[in-house]
Amino acid sequence: MSRTYTFTVFTPTYNRAKTLHRVYDSLCAQTFRDFEWLIVDDGSSDNTRELVEGWKAQAAFPVRYFYQKNAHKKVAHNLGISEAQGELFLTLDSDDSCKPQALEHLLFHWQAIPEEQRAGFSAVTVLCETEAGEIVGSLFPADPYGGWIDSDSVEMAYRYKIRGEKWGFQRTDVLRQFPFEHDGVAGLIPENVVWERISENYKTRFVNEALRVYHDGEDQVTRARPDQHALGHAIACKSMLEHGARYFLYAPLRLLDVAMSFARFNFHVRQQKLAASLNAEGLLPRLLVLGMTPLGYARFWLDRYRLKQG
Repeated sequence: MSRTYTFTVFTPTYNRAKTLHRVYDSLCAQTFRDFEWLIVDDGSSDNTRELVEGWKAQAAFPVRYFYQKNAHKKVAHNLGISEAQGELFLTLDSDDSCKPQALEHLLFHWQAIPEEQRAGFSAVTVLCETEAGEIVGSLFPADPYGGWIDSDSVEMAYRYKIRGEKWGFQRTDVLRQFPFEHDGVAGLIPENVVWERISENYKTRFVNEALRVYHDGEDQVTRARPDQHALGHAIACKSMLEHGARYFLYAPLRLLDVAMSFARFNFHVRQQKLAASLNAEGLLPRLLVLGMTPLGYARFWLDRYRLKQG
């Protein structure tokens, strides 16, 4: 599909009619106007469709709406990627907002990468802040606010130990190379399985500038039971182990915890007969899982006990 816009702003949504206006209001206020808003409704039963149809009639930018039966964000993401007409794909969740200069500044940071180097980059990632203006999580290991560093998501997580919500775009053509590959898996699969595959091939520019406003309140998705989405979480842990193993000396405790979680969710997978047990690839990931399986088994039984207790 040919590029029509600079940005596709992608919003997956499920029963978020009460908060979706934050995205719409943010886009109406943008100082950079070459974008489309692409919404994938993951089976909402509220008045999301009617709300979006009203905005389509009055918005000064293109609004495209797709409805699918509830299949979780991974399927909505793949649909959004296939339909996107923007060169750069920016996800803005249905309960958050961004600053008026967000698109303008993201494009500035992208174009600041020398053109002869840009083919080796897929993304720009920036900070988030709370409604009170406080930075969420860690700053990137660059100069103070406004500084940048070129790296990838795996190195950031394990070598530099960056934590907390971050935000940014990916090149649409790159995302089409690395879709979610688990459409047959019911339920949630964390997004790290996509970002970590991309990190093996492309760099990201990380910038210490907060452009997204993170809203943490009653509209946030509640924490799932530990036995829900067990297969998706096991797949995510497997990816973290395999991609993060090369940074074991920087983050041994974190990778040991991931190995324990992998074993824990694998026991839930077997107990629910969702699939055959997953196996981590590589010598170090396998050794970590072997060593942490007893703790993973203990956590599995603790999960079952707590679930029985209600």
